[in-house]
Amino acid sequence: MIGTLAEDIAENEAFLGFSAAFGSAGLPVPEILAVHPSRAAYLLSDLGDTTLFEAVSAIRDRTGAAADATLPDDAMTLYERVVAWLPRFQVVGAERVDFSLAYPHAAFDERSMRWDLNYFKYLFLRLAHVAFDEARLEVDFGRLIEHLSEAPADYFLYRDFQSRNVMIVDGQPWFIDYQGGRRGALQYDIASLLYDAKAALPADAREALLNAYLDALDEHVEVDRERFLRHYHSFGLMRILQAMGAYGYRGFYERKPRFLASVPYAVANIASLLERGLDVDVPELEEVLRRIVARPDLAGTQPAEPGLTVTIGSFSYKRGIPADDTTHGGGFVFDCRAITNPGRREEYRDLTGLDPEVVTFLEDLPESAAFWESVRTLVDASVDSYLGRGFESLTVRFGCTGGQHRSVHFAEKLARHLEPRVRVRVEHRERQHWPEDD
Repeated sequence: MIGTLAEDIAENEAFLGFSAAFGSAGLPVPEILAVHPSRAAYLLSDLGDTTLFEAVSAIRDRTGAAADATLPDDAMTLYERVVAWLPRFQVVGAERVDFSLAYPHAAFDERSMRWDLNYFKYLFLRLAHVAFDEARLEVDFGRLIEHLSEAPADYFLYRDFQSRNVMIVDGQPWFIDYQGGRRGALQYDIASLLYDAKAALPADAREALLNAYLDALDEHVEVDRERFLRHYHSFGLMRILQAMGAYGYRGFYERKPRFLASVPYAVANIASLLERGLDVDVPELEEVLRRIVARPDLAGTQPAEPGLTVTIGSFSYKRGIPADDTTHGGGFVFDCRAITNPGRREEYRDLTGLDPEVVTFLEDLPESAAFWESVRTLVDASVDSYLGRGFESLTVRFGCTGGQHRSVHFAEKLARHLEPRVRVRVEHRERQHWPEDD
């Protein structure tokens, strides 16, 4: 079970009411187990801690697939299962939920759209010092809202339908964080998922998943695909602008660098939309978007903020624990010697923790999973704290007997885990002592 304590009763009522409605429709959402009479606390079923984003990231790590490469088959399967469920939330869910519970607004209408666009204008453009003509931009906002308002909007709009709000349990998706749902158009949620910034779905996967979604939607309502696509990319743009407002508020205003790490991914999505051409005539907004894409700091070609650098290293205990020369001097040293040593096996002796054979051997050991879970939990907690407090450095060292197999593997694994959130520097101190490649 998970216990939730939240003082915003209206938001709680939305989550509890929507959960009951979705559950009655057989949708995979957490079960509400108990609610305090105050409505400020409740218990719900625990769906674990593996999100769609984490599951797909792990598949990419395992297969060596780059973020912009073709999505691996296992990852594509997970996404296909997710998009197959979405129409049921939107169509069947709309028939079951009480929209009077919607929080903070009953529909994604002109007012909601205007809120999101102003969020982008004042909390991203202003704080990132992107120039714009306010009067002309307001005119363009009106044109974009008018265009989006043409789409049928009598469905359940999940609002935050993205890879961190889908849990993966035994290979199947379960859905959370829908308390911001309201009436709205079908296009918003699928665009939200497929243009999810840090998920970085390649174009071919987006197109295939959109078609899979439309096929699933066709089982519930008659779909005019040409009409649907007339507004789809504009809803994608709206979602990206809303997300950038959030990144600006959390990153520039609250000075939490991990939110700024998502900006380059959103900028890449904007660039792709500009390349295909916007579906509505918004010249000032289009010029503003081009200024964003042209900014090296926002596009990720140079750091937007000093941020946090995590130095991760491997070493041999025979040569001692490395000194910490970072500015903060905080961090961890993890001893890998409790894990079975592949270096004692002839077939692995001249290999390292970078070689696939050694990686597979270590990943198959039951003690590796427990060790990794402990490491990940401790380091993630420190990274979250350091980012929130504006620290610039954290050091994590892994030691083993020779500094060649176990420590190297876990150092590389942690680096891949942290790279989406912070800058990472990897140092294998004993590299000079490794066997030379033939």
